[in-house]
Amino acid sequence: MRNDAFWKSNIHLLIFFGLFIIAVLVFVITRTWQPSEKFLFVGSYPEVKELEGRQLNFQELSVYFTALAEKKGAAYAYEVLKAISVPPNIDMHLLGHVVGDVLYRQKGMEGISICREDFRNACSHSIVVGAFIERGEDAIYSIQKACYRAPGGKGAYTMCFHGLGHGVLAYAEYDFLKAVELCKKTGTSEYQNREYAECVGGAVMELIGGGFHDKELWSEMRPQYLKSDDPLSLCSVAMIPDREARELCYVYITPYLFEAVGANMGNPTGDDFKKAFPYCDSIPLQETIFRDACYRGFGKEFVGLVLGRDIRAGSVENMNDTQLSQMYDWCLLADNREGSAACMLHAMDSLFWGGENNPKVSLRFCAMMQDDYYQQSCMQHLLHAARYYFEDDKQKEEFCKQVPEEYRGACSAN
Repeated sequence: MRNDAFWKSNIHLLIFFGLFIIAVLVFVITRTWQPSEKFLFVGSYPEVKELEGRQLNFQELSVYFTALAEKKGAAYAYEVLKAISVPPNIDMHLLGHVVGDVLYRQKGMEGISICREDFRNACSHSIVVGAFIERGEDAIYSIQKACYRAPGGKGAYTMCFHGLGHGVLAYAEYDFLKAVELCKKTGTSEYQNREYAECVGGAVMELIGGGFHDKELWSEMRPQYLKSDDPLSLCSVAMIPDREARELCYVYITPYLFEAVGANMGNPTGDDFKKAFPYCDSIPLQETIFRDACYRGFGKEFVGLVLGRDIRAGSVENMNDTQLSQMYDWCLLADNREGSAACMLHAMDSLFWGGENNPKVSLRFCAMMQDDYYQQSCMQHLLHAARYYFEDDKQKEEFCKQVPEEYRGACSAN
């Protein structure tokens, strides 16, 4: 009883001391703790407000985000880059590379643990490119280990080598044949040498629209391999002897086909696509894989073009029906069912992005197709992609609930 009386008579002192201790702890924590690069608060980025309404071009944004990443860390810069509004035709994937380059300088190969998939693998691409340019072939084993940690789903590991291909070509001083030989060294039996094929695809992309590491040398070497009178020659067996790598060359050659027909590369139009599709028709009918790959490459480009090159996951998720219809109409310009279907399937793949984007937009794209052949082909392809990329049963179940009723049985059965 005496103890009870003591506590009751001194309760105000206990409350005072308790509050005092809490205040001291809060003071110490706020003075000494800094949020890690992986623990950033949403809505705490003054730069988003600062950039609002400013019509900066790509070069100006590159300078801005390089400085921001150097000052506040690349992870912080990525969060800002994810949240800002940008004018049309700002290549957000390339801006992702800009921040990734700073991340590599700050963290080296360990920077890949900070990467996210918001910019279509741009971050992990920058890490492996930086490592290869710095260390050459000696970096291949370390790059393979780093690519296992690349963010994203099942496709992230091999797509990491697509990014490497950009760096391999730069390291090879834009000698494409040498780059192909270097890419061969990345292949593993575990992945049926898919790393090699993806690496070649990245080198093709770098040859067409890159040169960021040495613009003058790139401009000098590029005409040796890209011929406007025979734009598909880069993908010939003389240049790339292996079938899987040649296939990806045909997928990534598309922007050069636009260039070959005289398109404004900043804003190619439907007329340009109509002129460029016949290059795919020129591939012999018996080379089905390569014809299909060539048509697919158009679908790959159409997603970025209809979005004004803003390929952020949030932008893809918020695509409107007009944009989806535009891609469908562009694919019809192939003027044959084989080509149009291949174009549409790869456009859908680009929307789905290995299950990393919200699948609703892929479902909407398939559903809006008026032609039964194209719609069924699109839905069957999407169901196959979902089975492959969604490893979690609950994720598969949630996806199947969203598909049109006539496809739910097939979706749930697998």
